[in-house]
Amino acid sequence: MDYENGIQLFEDQTVRTAWDEETEEWYFSIVDVVKVLTEQPNARGASTYWAVLKKRLKSEGSAQLLTNCKQLKMKSIDGKMRLTDVANTEQLLRIIQSIPSPKAEPFKLWLAQVGRERIEETIDPEQTIDRALATYLRKGYSIEWINQRLQAIQVRKELTDEWQERGVKGGGEFAILTDEITRAWSGMSTRQYKDLKGLKKENLRDNMTTLELVLNMLAEATTTEISKATKPETFGENKQVARTGGSIAGHARSEIEEKTGKPVITSSNAKSLNRAVTEMIESAAGLVSDDSDDKDE
Repeated sequence: MDYENGIQLFEDQTVRTAWDEETEEWYFSIVDVVKVLTEQPNARGASTYWAVLKKRLKSEGSAQLLTNCKQLKMKSIDGKMRLTDVANTEQLLRIIQSIPSPKAEPFKLWLAQVGRERIEETIDPEQTIDRALATYLRKGYSIEWINQRLQAIQVRKELTDEWQERGVKGGGEFAILTDEITRAWSGMSTRQYKDLKGLKKENLRDNMTTLELVLNMLAEATTTEISKATKPETFGENKQVARTGGSIAGHARSEIEEKTGKPVITSSNAKSLNRAVTEMIESAAGLVSDDSDDKDE
């Protein structure tokens, strides 16, 4: 496994982090987070607090959490790489729940809110769509893009339902088949595609242009229809169907590029896409303002 170490700011204090390229997970130094939330004066105090907290978690029945937490080498105050306890996002949030601190309270309130929303969505699934729409709007996406993205979610759901029908196991096998589709239509693996756009944990589809999103939808929808028609029985046959579905969208991409003389796949990500939309709106607003000025004259 290759780990990329870095530093993130947390309330103007540093928290050491590591990005695992293979699992696409962020890992955080537990001692650093404990130090920030409990306002310990130094790393030694934070280490002592974490040692006591580990014993309490174990006595409360959270031994599995501690077992799953791993150690990674991170740069210490003296500049040397030393092993330190780390946690991924899910593990870290569980640990924060056990820290009685005013600074931990906002995280606990947020987790309670998320839990309530998930229960509500189980009762009324339509709320999932409403919240997704609201989230995309807050992030600055255009209505046109959001409509395509919501459609893409439906196309993806139909594909995963079909895979489950064919005995494909979720998680790892879904990821392998998705990679086959992506490679067939874009010429890159999912990880290479993300790297092109400068992404780590972010969702690739959320960082596609409208045309990229449409071609990805075509690849997945085509894979679904071919699977329904051919009824693959083995994982190997499902991989072949995924390649075929993806390659059809790949041919469409090649024709578009030939006609337009421009690559379909770009390094644009959500930040640059939203910035472009903002610039267009500001430009349009400027034109309206100019027109108004002309009329006033």
